Amino acid sequence: MAKRTAIIDIGSNSARLVIFEKTSRYGFHLICEQKSKVRIGEGAYEKNGYLQPVGIKRAFLTLKSFLHTIKKYQARKTVCVATSALRDAPNGDLFVQWIKKELGLAIKVIDGKKEATYGAIAIKNLLPIEHAVTIDIGGGSADLALIENGHITSTYSLDIGTVRLKELFFDKECSREEAYTLAKKYILQKLDNMPEEFRAKVAVGIGGTARTLSKGIMKQTGYPLDKLHAFSYKVREHQAYFEEITRSSAKRLKRFGLKKNRYDTIREGTLIWLEILEHIGAKKVITSSVGVREGVFLEQMLRHENYTFPKEVNPSVTSLLDRFKTYVNITSKKRHKRKLATALYEILQTEINDGAKYQKELQTALKLSNIGKTLTIYRSHQHAFYIAMQELNYGFTHKEILLISLLLRMHGKELLHKPLFQSFASMLPPKQDLLWLSFIYTLSIFLHEASNDAKISFSYSNQTLHIFSDKPLYLAKEKIRSLEKPIPFAIIIDDEEKVPKFKKLGIS
Repeated sequence: MAKRTAIIDIGSNSARLVIFEKTSRYGFHLICEQKSKVRIGEGAYEKNGYLQPVGIKRAFLTLKSFLHTIKKYQARKTVCVATSALRDAPNGDLFVQWIKKELGLAIKVIDGKKEATYGAIAIKNLLPIEHAVTIDIGGGSADLALIENGHITSTYSLDIGTVRLKELFFDKECSREEAYTLAKKYILQKLDNMPEEFRAKVAVGIGGTARTLSKGIMKQTGYPLDKLHAFSYKVREHQAYFEEITRSSAKRLKRFGLKKNRYDTIREGTLIWLEILEHIGAKKVITSSVGVREGVFLEQMLRHENYTFPKEVNPSVTSLLDRFKTYVNITSKKRHKRKLATALYEILQTEINDGAKYQKELQTALKLSNIGKTLTIYRSHQHAFYIAMQELNYGFTHKEILLISLLLRMHGKELLHKPLFQSFASMLPPKQDLLWLSFIYTLSIFLHEASNDAKISFSYSNQTLHIFSDKPLYLAKEKIRSLEKPIPFAIIIDDEEKVPKFKKLGIS
């Protein structure tokens, strides 16, 4: 597979370009993203689906600009897909041929089920879910996929997109209320034909409508973490919010915390969103920042892996280790500190008593503990925190990302960075659990850095932690003595440290 791959997605409302750089077999990251609101389907639904000159012109200029960007980034492979507006247009094939002739760009027009499949490939690999219905509301269609036990089992496409609804009902010369009634009836008729298996308690929102609504909820609720991907909410807590948006006038939309560039179709999109959620019986929504484009890329990347990352692989962690490898890879026995942490976490369960439920986060933090040193060894723990907060996007919940990042922020003798804990307390483990995790994380690093490949074991009894080593741990002792503890207990190090007899060399 090419090191850099460009993906162009031509939707009814927007055209987007993304360029991914592959860092290893399972590692990749986004290096470029561009978007243009081409509205290629503008006016088409009133003209029997035919693409109109205004949309065609915008699409041509956008694609030409995208190709300049692709050339600048030296992407070796380009895949361009088009969805509802082109597949529905009687002159869609002529447009594809014209673009191929004028720009040399091959456009692959995909059907609704393939569109849903691409979205689902992205979701099952880049979000921590096993069972869900994915919902991708576009300008011309809403495409759904059913994921069960981590596998895509069914897909379905509905002809109910935001632009389609707007042009068929809301742009007509009738009252807003009448248009709302007709549009809702149209949506329900389409939903009646959807297969019965599309039922799930969890819905994954893909596309502009779902992202816009989630951003509005985050803003209105004062959500502490500025990260959209994997943001979740309960449907019943925000149902009234959705209903108010669907019936709002254009002038009153600003009170919902929505971006102005979404005002033109957000009411139609919210109506579709609300009706689909109710129809499938969704209780919880998880928001996705990935979709068709990532699915197209992963289809290429994982074509020999049944389009699925191995269970032990997290693409965000892999990418970070690939890109920040200067200090990560020079350390011998990279798993040594993680084994130390596992042993400590187990031996201290008599005090912690949490069933080692944060093992995943602890191990991930230790795996990434050196990434900050790639920038500079000074304050490397701060760099590691910021890198993790920005780059740990895939395969983790927000709570997991915060805990991993906060552990990376730990440094020296103090176990807790109080300002960060106070900012994110509602999303973090209880304070005492966090102190124990920080203690284990820090102690494991101290021992690993000073151990010289020593064989280390632990025991804990009578409020005393014994550390046994077959080699000296001299450099770790001073750090350990000053290390804060979650509760009062003693630490005894038995490292067989021996100093040769010193001969007097002319010293009186």
